[in-house]
Amino acid sequence: MANNKLIPIVQVPSGEKFVTERGIKAIKDGIKASQLGNERLAKPDWLRIRVRGGATYERVKSIVHEHRLATVCEEAKCPNMSECWSAGTATIMLMGDVCTRACRFCAVNTGNPRGWLDLEEPANTAKSVQLMGLKYVVLTSVNRDDLPDGGAGHYAACVRAVKEQNPGTAVEALTPDFLGALADVETVLDSGIEVFAQNVETVRRLTHPVRDSRASYEQTLAVLAHAKQYRPDILTKTSIMLGLGESEAEILEAMDDLRAAQVDILTFGQYLQPTANHYPIDRYVSPQDFEQYRQWGLEKGFLEVVSGVFVRSSYRAEQVLQKNNVGLVQP
Repeated sequence: MANNKLIPIVQVPSGEKFVTERGIKAIKDGIKASQLGNERLAKPDWLRIRVRGGATYERVKSIVHEHRLATVCEEAKCPNMSECWSAGTATIMLMGDVCTRACRFCAVNTGNPRGWLDLEEPANTAKSVQLMGLKYVVLTSVNRDDLPDGGAGHYAACVRAVKEQNPGTAVEALTPDFLGALADVETVLDSGIEVFAQNVETVRRLTHPVRDSRASYEQTLAVLAHAKQYRPDILTKTSIMLGLGESEAEILEAMDDLRAAQVDILTFGQYLQPTANHYPIDRYVSPQDFEQYRQWGLEKGFLEVVSGVFVRSSYRAEQVLQKNNVGLVQP
């Protein structure tokens, strides 16, 4: 028993998790979770989040709640929430906080909103962007398969309202796949956005069971490819979670598929299992590996690859454009 002492790691909604000393050694030896049976992987040293707060954080929080806005920061339990909110930025989640799909990686609530929409959301979103003084905002949303157009019209109305009240603000739309309906994709593309994002989430082999059955690897590729073909002036972007069991060969294959779809920006981040009921973590990816994947992506021709443990699709998105002098956001 002395060699199998339990060591507590982090507190999560489903309760406290433990890992054995053998599991800790496995991290150092590069052993995957599937080789450890029921033992949970210990979080390595690089998985430490520095919680921030302060006046700016509280101001952003107050604005978001006062205007009844859902944010992916809160709903998806994003590890960067305190950092981004302290910097005066937030990713706003449109059309409520109930998703009609049930992806096994996601912490957002699942259900049937039955056609409900907040008709004041476009105005509230625009006012909130103004109050927060944002020069770059990411608008994302839950999937709304209960709506005839997947919510594309409402999404576009929110973008137009933001632009009308904040003409100097660049907008990134991180959208659902609209069940592959390209006319709905075009509705969002024509709303005034500068960046269009739709997440492929994982490699081809792991798409199912990681994503909902109504989503697919090929469908996301088709949406991204059409977006660039229809509006070549708009940057396209996607995100891949790592640590789900993908191989490096599959990561490279996904990069090639995305470049074939003319995707401009790619992000890589560590998958963090929200609860014990979600898809299990297969491995923790080292910072060195994240840097290697970034270099591979740049060599393949992506405009930028943002790759790191805590990177999420919308993490400090404005900095990517500033760094590459794209011209959408002034420093």
